[in-house]
Amino acid sequence: MEEELVDGKVDWKGRKALKHKHGGMKVSTLILATFAFENMASFALAVNLLSYFTKIMHYELSDAANMVTNYSGVSYMLSIAVAIVADTLIGRYKTVLISGFIECLGLTLLTVQAHFASLKPPTCNLFDKNAQCEKLSGKNEAFLLIGLYLLASGSAGLKSSLPAHGADQFDERDPKEAKQMSSFFNALLLALCIGGAISLTFFVWIQDHKGWDWGFGMSTIAIALGTIVFAFGLPLYRIHVAQRTNPIIEIIQVYVAAIRNRNLPLPEDPENLYEIEQDKEAVMEIEFLPHRDIFRFLDKAAIQRESDMELEKPESTSQWKLCRVTQVENAKIILSMVPVFLCTIIMTLCLAQLQTFSVQQGYTMDTKITKDFNIPPASLPIIPVIFLIAIIPFYDRICVPLLRKFTGIPTGVTHLQRIGVGLILSSISMVIAAIIEVKRKAVARDNNLLDAVPLLQPLPISIFWLSFQYFVFGVADMFTYVGLLEFFYSQAPKGLKATSTCFLWSSMAVGYFLSSILVQVVNSATKNITASGGWLAGNNINRNHLNLFYLFLSILSLINFFIYLIVSKMYKYRPQEPLVISDDKSEK
Repeated sequence: MEEELVDGKVDWKGRKALKHKHGGMKVSTLILATFAFENMASFALAVNLLSYFTKIMHYELSDAANMVTNYSGVSYMLSIAVAIVADTLIGRYKTVLISGFIECLGLTLLTVQAHFASLKPPTCNLFDKNAQCEKLSGKNEAFLLIGLYLLASGSAGLKSSLPAHGADQFDERDPKEAKQMSSFFNALLLALCIGGAISLTFFVWIQDHKGWDWGFGMSTIAIALGTIVFAFGLPLYRIHVAQRTNPIIEIIQVYVAAIRNRNLPLPEDPENLYEIEQDKEAVMEIEFLPHRDIFRFLDKAAIQRESDMELEKPESTSQWKLCRVTQVENAKIILSMVPVFLCTIIMTLCLAQLQTFSVQQGYTMDTKITKDFNIPPASLPIIPVIFLIAIIPFYDRICVPLLRKFTGIPTGVTHLQRIGVGLILSSISMVIAAIIEVKRKAVARDNNLLDAVPLLQPLPISIFWLSFQYFVFGVADMFTYVGLLEFFYSQAPKGLKATSTCFLWSSMAVGYFLSSILVQVVNSATKNITASGGWLAGNNINRNHLNLFYLFLSILSLINFFIYLIVSKMYKYRPQEPLVISDDKSEK
């Protein structure tokens, strides 16, 4: 029996991958396990690093919050650069291994610093008004930043390459494997939640009760195990071969060529725009997209000059001067996705605030669950995570088929509708957060505890009041971020399917960076109208105006939602079944 080959994929020795031997759902479980380990190592840090920076390193609250959001932003932003490197130079498999080593190295440095007193400021009571607490500085601060951004770089590589490498294990043209790929992406989110659940409970408890050296150490072990588990799959993976050219470069070429041809008139008939003949390159598969009458200024990249027409082979003309219609259409697709991308940034901005300030709220509240057990404030995000672990299979197996019967849409609702539901829920969660903060401050004021020391003098209000805002935002996450991932993957050009997963991370990156800027702007704008010197100034959260900040975010989110409604109405979906020409003879 002739062995069936997987087109475009090789095994670890560079030979053609075999469908029955390489890839598939079984080997993808190693990738899911690695993703779970990575989130186990890093998830808790996103919510609890603020405590480490303020209590151990003695940064002010606003500075610490900016450090956390900058760290997260850099990690998400670097994922795009790493994805390009993986696609064009070293491949995704090697990128995962290198990134795992870099993240492990960064966590090791943070573990060492947390362990040795000489690398930290002297212990100090931050809540004593007369105390002169020394902030981390000089070489020790550089040591912290090196470890922190090595961690961010490694995490970026894993976030960008693991989902794409997982998708490489399936053949989209095989109906059975196409369904398995869809299940893999659902399982990917489930793996994220399971790893996050362990991180937000066990790892946070270790950080708060055994010390940060133990906490960072456990994260180091987790990412090391994840990298080893991933490496075990080497003989079984379908490995994507790095390409010499990258679709992102091709999109840039469209803009350069359009600018060069800006003075040329557009032909009345789009058929006169340049496209290669469908039998020109029979050796390889070629994607062909039909011309669409949008963003016509980009069509100038496909206008042939007289000098190009005189050539026997116009395709030999530099792509920086002349592009195919399909190449131009791919650029149009990306450009049309940009407004959707921009409308999701505000939601990440809100998420960044919940990950930082809500934890500080929790430290002032009653954290008791039983007489002998207190929930760490940094573990609060476990509430939406546990909910997502239950709701994702329910939504995928029950809600989607039910909605499909009414709408006729394979996914139940369109990707844009799903994103919109999440955006309005994020606005509602910020309203809830503002109301809860008003209640929390009222309890502090009524009990003369405005200057109480967090944890040592907890307010007589349960920390579980904060679960309402986390719960609603968790549901918003499921709708918007999963919808966004599916939207980018389904709409992205064929050559950008793998890199498209990074569009989600870049949206989050911009949101985190804007979060840092927004905190500083709000403090500057309100420093002369509040007794605390700004809505978010100082380390005493009972004296500032976090409730007004949350209300401001809810209004901002609502405005963003209405803008999104306009954007989604105007969006034109790409052709779902582009014509693909292949040479049957070359495969015989």
